[in-house]
Amino acid sequence: MGVVEQHVWGVAANVGTVMACGRLLEPLWGALELLIFFAVVNVSAGLLAGLSYLLTYVATFDLDFLFAVRIHGAAGFLGGVLVALKQTMGDTTVLRVPQVRLKAAPALVLLLLALLRLSGLHDSSAALASYSYGALSGWVYLRFYQRHSRGRGDMSDHFAFASFFPEALQPAVGLLAGLVHAALVKIKVCRKMVKRYDVGAPSSITISLPGTDPQDAERRR
Repeated sequence: MGVVEQHVWGVAANVGTVMACGRLLEPLWGALELLIFFAVVNVSAGLLAGLSYLLTYVATFDLDFLFAVRIHGAAGFLGGVLVALKQTMGDTTVLRVPQVRLKAAPALVLLLLALLRLSGLHDSSAALASYSYGALSGWVYLRFYQRHSRGRGDMSDHFAFASFFPEALQPAVGLLAGLVHAALVKIKVCRKMVKRYDVGAPSSITISLPGTDPQDAERRR
């Protein structure tokens, strides 16, 4: 459950996440949309993490994956919130030395959780799994399904799946993501990317993607 924690530091992280939502996302989305996002991310992260551990048990027959692992806390919602902040204000600088922008936060937190797990400083893999699935489900919802005044989703290049990876890996990740997206379009899970052409533009053809407008670009700057 996303509201259950066993440690004080977990409660502090949850409170910080909720406060960030209230200050940064609710003014843009509204309370109802934020509540929908909270429900989508937490339910998806819980179900996907639970299914992963079930499949791991089927493969290994280790009962610990069924009875010893407890999926709880707001790690999944934290992943979704960081993805949403990357979408809305990714160019904001959070650290000056070294320079770190908000758009890098989802990947950096994932790396930190992985290092904590590998070093033994955090003995549970549930937080890592919840965060990963929360970030993924948040991206899928914002990319393809979120409704707003301009339609649905955000198909802009800066929010592509490959943009979450280092630049050296982006071409390969983009190719793989494109193949997965094409397969999902065929089974009608995702919609096809559609470009709009403004033939009335006086100087040149203007290309825009659903889910983007000049106000979004100005807000990110």
